[in-house]
Amino acid sequence: MAKAQTSQAHPASEQNFDIVIIAQAGRWQYEAALFALSLRAYSPRFSGKLYVAEPQPGPLWPKDPRINDPQVKGLLRDLGAEILPFENRHFGAPYPYGNKIEALSAMPDGRPFLFFDSDTLITDEVRDVPLDFSRPSASLRVSGTWPELPLYGPDYAGIWGALYGLFGLDMATAVNPAYPPDCWRHYPYFNAGFFYYHSAPQFGARFAEYACTIRDRDLPELACQSLDPWLDQVALPLVIHSFGGGAEALPQGYLDGSHSCHYRLIPLLYARESDAVVEALEAITAPQKYKKVLKAYAPFKRLIYQGKGREARALFDQKNLPRKEQVIRNRLRNAGYWMR
Repeated sequence: MAKAQTSQAHPASEQNFDIVIIAQAGRWQYEAALFALSLRAYSPRFSGKLYVAEPQPGPLWPKDPRINDPQVKGLLRDLGAEILPFENRHFGAPYPYGNKIEALSAMPDGRPFLFFDSDTLITDEVRDVPLDFSRPSASLRVSGTWPELPLYGPDYAGIWGALYGLFGLDMATAVNPAYPPDCWRHYPYFNAGFFYYHSAPQFGARFAEYACTIRDRDLPELACQSLDPWLDQVALPLVIHSFGGGAEALPQGYLDGSHSCHYRLIPLLYARESDAVVEALEAITAPQKYKKVLKAYAPFKRLIYQGKGREARALFDQKNLPRKEQVIRNRLRNAGYWMR
């Protein structure tokens, strides 16, 4: 993989830290196995613990959410991962994105952590990423999905100002002056595909507090806003700012760049990611001992092992992709390659 820009920050190789992802029944368990394969293949110097956090049955889950393929669980353990059970007290099935919030409470305190969505590939040595665990940040691979401005207001400043004020945070020290106040980029907004800090329980407790408060408090400024599925991404910049972090805390080009790829769904990976990412995917999944586990997930079987992903990729010019993801999805769907 191509190297990212150089940085004056200290690389993660000088620090001990753990990685945590989520796995549960369904596609997430197979994505977690793929993540673990990529971590071991492309980050051989990572010496921390890979935690695979698994939600447990409870009143917030109508069905058992645990990993239900024993071959996946066995593969994860063979790759050195530790299955980490956690309880859902706030979210569960009504908002499964809350797993990434609640899982942090089960992590050990006193060790820095790096969270990734399970639909991520590691593509280079994570210990070379200049992470400052005292100043959290998150993914900037994001578009202006939230908020949607109502015709008669409030504007961005009114909506975000109400949220910062709700938690006693100074919005003026958070905004990006390179963009005008009427642009969504003026206000910190992250994709929750990765984030990090020096304490998972501390970060998780505040993340849960802020997310639940936003969900449960009847703020007039949010009356026209949808929080599903955006709640985690609405709360995340507030949490990061409260801990002294921000968008500038991590040099761009490493995570969601040269060292990791948040592909989200395998059809999207084949359609829009780089040749290097596709080659990395196919290299790590080639061994027979992994194939027999991963092919149980139909999209992996069809797109990776039956070669349909390469056919889907041929539908697109990766140097001139449609600007809107929905156009990519529709083209894949119309050609019969859309699977999830």
